[in-house]
Amino acid sequence: MLKVAVAQAGSILFDIPRTLDRVETLCRKAAAQGAQLLVLPEAMVGGYPKGLSFGATVGNRTDEGRELFRRYMEAAIRCPGPETAQLESLAHELNLYLVSGAVERDGNTLYCISLVITPNGGVVAKHRKLMPTGSERLIWGFGGGDTMQVVQTEIGRIGMAICWENYMPLYRQHLYNQGVELWCAPTVDAREMWQTSMKHIAYEGRCFVLSACQQLATSDWPADLQEIGGEIHGRSLIVSPRGELLAGPVAEPDLLFAELDMDEIQRGKFDLDVAGHYSRPDVFRFEPRLD
Repeated sequence: MLKVAVAQAGSILFDIPRTLDRVETLCRKAAAQGAQLLVLPEAMVGGYPKGLSFGATVGNRTDEGRELFRRYMEAAIRCPGPETAQLESLAHELNLYLVSGAVERDGNTLYCISLVITPNGGVVAKHRKLMPTGSERLIWGFGGGDTMQVVQTEIGRIGMAICWENYMPLYRQHLYNQGVELWCAPTVDAREMWQTSMKHIAYEGRCFVLSACQQLATSDWPADLQEIGGEIHGRSLIVSPRGELLAGPVAEPDLLFAELDMDEIQRGKFDLDVAGHYSRPDVFRFEPRLD
């Protein structure tokens, strides 16, 4: 059995050191309760600026919005950098596999990313969100197909789909074709439809789905932004390969745990393998473009 955890917690906006302190607390708590894998939410290290407009309308940007974006950029991380080194050190010390959402600064462009960090290998994968959603396109760059890899680890094959990437059918098929076993879905989407989608993906892909959603409170914002900064309401969950809830959703900040029987993946594929006998390659052809 593989014991896993998902974190339902928020960033402390514009404050990386305090956010990393919160991440460390979550890691230590998860490890103390026997978890071998912990999944952290989307943009956990760097922050998800829900509700901010950055002073932008079509054809116009304000000076105040530009200054707010500068503050947001200053709170992003380099990868590799001191923050990823801190996460690697935690993973090694606690013998804990981590999947962590973050906001990466590369040059002067920001990317929403998710990292796979192993106890002995450090950062073994970085995925940049392929398709920022809605107003996210104003603050985050577009990821490339070369980061859509499933990673073989000692605890299973880990794949990542950030938030609404989970709604991209061909993205899902790309991960299915790579034999994803632990589907990690960092998100900020707390809606009922998201819960339905996570169950569908687990059932469709015959994989375990670990969805970690931020629980962002007004108190997590700087004082000058608390009146306009939004909240995020969690409802993380863990789902089995047959679409059954193993943990969650819950409404309060917490760690959710589940013990996974990895043999359930093969049992589920007895009657549905969308990358194998149920894919009908004689009729359909899937050719991902990663260039």
